[in-house]
Amino acid sequence: MSRLALWLALSAVGAGVLLWASGDGFTWLNPALWAGLWLGSGAAWLLDAHHWRRLREWLGQNTRTELPASLENGPAAAASNRIRRLLQRRDRDVEAAKAQLAEFLAAIQVSPNGVVLLSADARIEWCNTTAAHHFGLQLERDVAQLVGNLIRNPDFQEYLLHGDYAREAIIEPRSATRLAVQLHRYAHGRMLMLSRDVTAIEQAAQMRRDFVANVSHEIRTPLTVLHGFIETLQNLTLSAQEQQRYLALMAQQSQRMQDLVTDLLALSKLESLPNAPFDPAFSLRESLLKIEQQIQQIRRPDAILTINSAPNTQNAMLLGVESEIVSALTNLLTNAVRYSPPDAPIELRIETQAHGGLSLSVIDQGPGIEAHHLPRLTERFYRVDAGRSREAGGTGLGLAIVKTVMLRHGGQLQIDSAVGQGSCFTLVLPANRVVVPQ
Repeated sequence: MSRLALWLALSAVGAGVLLWASGDGFTWLNPALWAGLWLGSGAAWLLDAHHWRRLREWLGQNTRTELPASLENGPAAAASNRIRRLLQRRDRDVEAAKAQLAEFLAAIQVSPNGVVLLSADARIEWCNTTAAHHFGLQLERDVAQLVGNLIRNPDFQEYLLHGDYAREAIIEPRSATRLAVQLHRYAHGRMLMLSRDVTAIEQAAQMRRDFVANVSHEIRTPLTVLHGFIETLQNLTLSAQEQQRYLALMAQQSQRMQDLVTDLLALSKLESLPNAPFDPAFSLRESLLKIEQQIQQIRRPDAILTINSAPNTQNAMLLGVESEIVSALTNLLTNAVRYSPPDAPIELRIETQAHGGLSLSVIDQGPGIEAHHLPRLTERFYRVDAGRSREAGGTGLGLAIVKTVMLRHGGQLQIDSAVGQGSCFTLVLPANRVVVPQ
């Protein structure tokens, strides 16, 4: 009902009541009529005031409840309905903002980098799961805690107190783990702390430095020997026998450099080749004949090499690059021959695996290798005994080549060794690289 209709209705009722009470006739100039009109008007305004008061109460109590039925109609209806629509729009905006915030936090949660939100006084407000893993944090337990009390690494403590956050800090929160941490200031003095695991990057950088240093050393040593012999031949009068001895040593050192360059080129070629396609199948038996021919040059007369193969592997066909498989197995056999004592037997054992693959194991009875050396044996130029390895004629790249060949063929190199009991190096080829006759 509109305000005008309500006012007219109440005025008519008031006037009728006053005219009936006075007993006078109806006239526009009758004072009772005017009194009724004023009474109706006052009642209408009182009802308006009541509706507005109810609207204020509703707004003050809980704007999320439904609009009372008494406010659906009346003088405050238009305003209350407008307010209700505005509040509904606000609620939709709030829900949309919450959904966007949830999506943003979910995206940060799956970030490979750690994210920690810090207050102006460096207290933890929030962190993602990556940061929790990096620093051993638990958000429910550590929220509002000083980050400096939870990350006790000295390098981080110095970085946090210094206040110069233009650079990263490299810290080691746990053994064998290196993190790059950087702080960024934002609104009202708060700080965003980012962390990323740089362990692999640091290891790769160290391996590159070691590789350059090792190559330089491996080449410089024979060059120094060659240079010394050349000066000796130039400045001294030597007998023919002495000259032949010096020339033989020079040839040995030059051959050593050539072998090193050959292995480096072979390794570089393997790492740059794609994993597929591979050459067609080749016979394992024919490959073993080639391997025996290749190791003749380093086999000692007293070395004993036996090949034990399961009956169903004698005619096995391998899918891959024959030259690479032959190179890998030759490296293992030549190492076994070089480092085994006289009269010590060397066995090449060929077996099928339960999963359908094939294993080629080179077993020796040499001095064995301590356990802490095993994980690093396939690193370039890594030597258990540098002096003994060079005397034996190795370049330090053989096992690195073997590992790369296995990776290219989807296989793996397994190493088992015990000091004083010998070693077993096994090439394990997957089932999709092996065709074994039934």
